[in-house]
Amino acid sequence: MKIINWKDKEALKIASKIINSGGVLVYPTDTIYGFGVNAQDPIAIDKLNTIKNRTGPISVIAPSRETVSTWLNVKEEEKLHATSHLNAQNTIIYPVRKNIVHEKIMGPNNTLGIRIPNHPFCNLISNSCNAPITTTSVNRTGESPKNNVDEILNSFPTEIDLIIEDGDLINAASKIYIYDTDGLKNIR
Repeated sequence: MKIINWKDKEALKIASKIINSGGVLVYPTDTIYGFGVNAQDPIAIDKLNTIKNRTGPISVIAPSRETVSTWLNVKEEEKLHATSHLNAQNTIIYPVRKNIVHEKIMGPNNTLGIRIPNHPFCNLISNSCNAPITTTSVNRTGESPKNNVDEILNSFPTEIDLIIEDGDLINAASKIYIYDTDGLKNIR
């Protein structure tokens, strides 16, 4: 496993290679560290589910509201309103078009949690990869999220290919909402 600071000039290139080759990345967000894999790669998703000891829906990061608009399965005239609530601390579950991500991480009724974190590395990596990247807390199901590299290494000594480091991240996880044409419903 390799550890590299997000400001290192090689960080983006190395992280993108890990994602595009089906590897498992840990990266910083503006809230907590996240596990990232190629959200279209079923083998990478299986690795992540094994690490997390769970299955089910997994959210993704997006580089912009414009990108999210192209993923949504809502009426064209609703897209601006639908994306207007996307901000760094919110994950919003939307109905999306088919083949945006692999079905293994989709929620009921072809839905997907999407977030645009306010961390420069998230913007860089989500813009540089050809597929959406998962974002889920760095922990096994039922445990607290790991907020520094030492904790991550102790908990996952062999399962991760690369850690993009940004010190201790001790923030609350994002809030989660479900989008509906009537507005947002808070579920966490």
